[in-house]
Amino acid sequence: MKHLINWIEIPVVDLDRAITFYHFVFGGVEFQRLSLAEFHYAIFPTDDRFNCGALVKSEFSMPTTDGVTIYFDAEKEGIDPILTRVKNSGGQVIMEKTFLSNDAGYIGLFVDSEGNKVGLQHM
Repeated sequence: MKHLINWIEIPVVDLDRAITFYHFVFGGVEFQRLSLAEFHYAIFPTDDRFNCGALVKSEFSMPTTDGVTIYFDAEKEGIDPILTRVKNSGGQVIMEKTFLSNDAGYIGLFVDSEGNKVGLQHM
């Protein structure tokens, strides 16, 4: 494989609520909105087209705490400030910052405004 991941979709029930949540949690990130057929997207900003994704509302997407876990890169700011904002914006922290190993660094887990389990990771 040339790229392990090309696109990530985080399912949402209420796109506006999810945009507000992630905007606050990730320190003011601005989304680009896009609708294609019955898919309504809020695209995360990124410089790497092979490392991108969006919040998505569609009949084919349902938030869950089961299944695949997406880990956002928390290297720039650190996990603790992000988890604090999760708590202050209606999300639920389910794992505080935890050291895994020298090779994997630290992780934290939360449930977003829509009911998705989401991870944070940094070295």
